[in-house]
Amino acid sequence: MNRTTLSLIAAATALAAVTGFAALTAPDTGGAAAAQAPARLPVERTSQLCPAPSVSDVAETTYTSITPAGTAGSDTAGSAELMESVVTLVDAPDAGASDDKAKDGKDGTDAEGAKKDPAKDKPFVSLKEPGKPVSVEASGAEAPALVGTATGRFAPGWTTQQTTTVGVGDARGVLGLSCTAPDTDFWFPGASTERSRQDYVHLTNPDDTAAVADIELYGKDGAVKSEVGEGIPVPARSSVPVLLSTLTTEAATDVTVHVTTRSGRVGAAVRVADSAGGSDWLAAAADPAARLVLPGIPADATDVRLVAFATGSDDADLKVQLAGAEGTITPAGKESLHIKSQMTATLELADLTKGQAGSLILSTAEGGRAAPVVAALRVVRGKGEKREIAFIPATAPIASRSTVADNRAKGSTLSLTAPGATAKVKVTASAGTGGGEPAEKTYTVKGGTTLAVTPPVPGGLKGSYALTVEPEPGGGPVHAARTLELPEDGVPMFTVQTLPDDRGTVSVPKAREDLSILDDGN
Repeated sequence: MNRTTLSLIAAATALAAVTGFAALTAPDTGGAAAAQAPARLPVERTSQLCPAPSVSDVAETTYTSITPAGTAGSDTAGSAELMESVVTLVDAPDAGASDDKAKDGKDGTDAEGAKKDPAKDKPFVSLKEPGKPVSVEASGAEAPALVGTATGRFAPGWTTQQTTTVGVGDARGVLGLSCTAPDTDFWFPGASTERSRQDYVHLTNPDDTAAVADIELYGKDGAVKSEVGEGIPVPARSSVPVLLSTLTTEAATDVTVHVTTRSGRVGAAVRVADSAGGSDWLAAAADPAARLVLPGIPADATDVRLVAFATGSDDADLKVQLAGAEGTITPAGKESLHIKSQMTATLELADLTKGQAGSLILSTAEGGRAAPVVAALRVVRGKGEKREIAFIPATAPIASRSTVADNRAKGSTLSLTAPGATAKVKVTASAGTGGGEPAEKTYTVKGGTTLAVTPPVPGGLKGSYALTVEPEPGGGPVHAARTLELPEDGVPMFTVQTLPDDRGTVSVPKAREDLSILDDGN
């Protein structure tokens, strides 16, 4: 058996498993060079999970889904469908809970033992063609959590945006979230267990068997004592909201939430409602790293708070910089942040943007030791009773392409940050959900700056549309975020979604022989 080629195939299989499934085919010609040259192939399957949008009876939710057009090499068949998920409420979970605490639904009942509604076996959202977004609306607290899968030509870059508006009450605001892919590890710096906050971690299971999750909380003094955050059962194809304040008796203004799974996988997001004004989703932060970028701070932000957590065994000393329209600066008096190992630290940045949109760049302070951290920003627009909040987690650069759905004719701002070298970025506006012609524009983002633009709008737009962002080869890394403003009754309601890479393709090493090499004749 050719052991080298076999290991390459194993590596390809592992890579494909991260984002979906990629076809593995032998090249037409052989040779040692071909065996080492990786090919990028479109993923053939991907999953998405959307948590229950709101508990408010006056909530209005729009789900908008799209697969961007033009993924070279993708299949001509396939589908993209999101189905309603069962929402299972939990009180204080028991430590050590296991898979057998939840039914898997295969007997025709949901997680509570009730008969399933046959209507819920039909797709709630279904795409018909790549490049054309589809929107579905739902009202009140009954708007469902969704689980779904895309295959074939619909898989590469598939994304769904969930946008909810709540006009009154403590949950007032715009809550926006790009539905997540399932995983086994999530970090959420910026959550809270204080009395003025109602923060729910939503755990959604896409699979046909139950998952078991653990939730850990870390405050300014380290781990927050909790005996009920372990072994939380998440039934098959169900969503479980867990109120953070029920996991501990400690009221902490800022905590970092760490979600992991003992078995199975879940999607995770934190829904925040602040009685002091506003609500939104807190999405998972980028993986721990010594250098982070948090893009898309609005120009009119009235208050910005950085929340960071050192995930490793070493303390972290961070240099804090703001990349604005003209370049990168160090905020006066806010030059650095020291974070003790396994502790959460905060930095009040007030109105640091001073009328210009910007992005925060965190890196190892001079003379400091590089240590992995996770971070997020809580951003406020407006003041007093007219204030509204949103969250910006650190996000990785766009390696190839990223798409964000549910942009409107007015109110969308795209922030592009090039923390290193200058970059060129192609931005494509899709057709609208109700019609319109795609539009395209290329922007140059100077190194060390943030470019905030009103993105292109499809000609003859009807409904909402999606934006696809693609950095051109040869430039520096690009981080991006989209701000959607939907003001109501004088309240500057808004939400910010970061744009990580869509993982629409996977790198697969080329085998120099066909898969018959797996049979060595023994």
